[in-house]
Amino acid sequence: MRQRNWRLIAVGTVLLVLAVLFFLSMRDMTSWSNDPVALMRAVGEVSGGIAGVSLVMIVFGLIGRKAPA
Repeated sequence: MRQRNWRLIAVGTVLLVLAVLFFLSMRDMTSWSNDPVALMRAVGEVSGGIAGVSLVMIVFGLIGRKAPA
């Protein structure tokens, strides 16, 4: 039987929420930018990278580790 790693799942979930909030909050700043397309391209890359890492953390946390025998 495998044990889930709840700490890894929690950290992954928090990172995913922060990535979404970062993307949505930076979307409102495009009106003040000189180049809104470049700004959103950079924000999308950063938030997408963080979201990808957080999803991997959640998956590894759900897979878990072997329980001691």
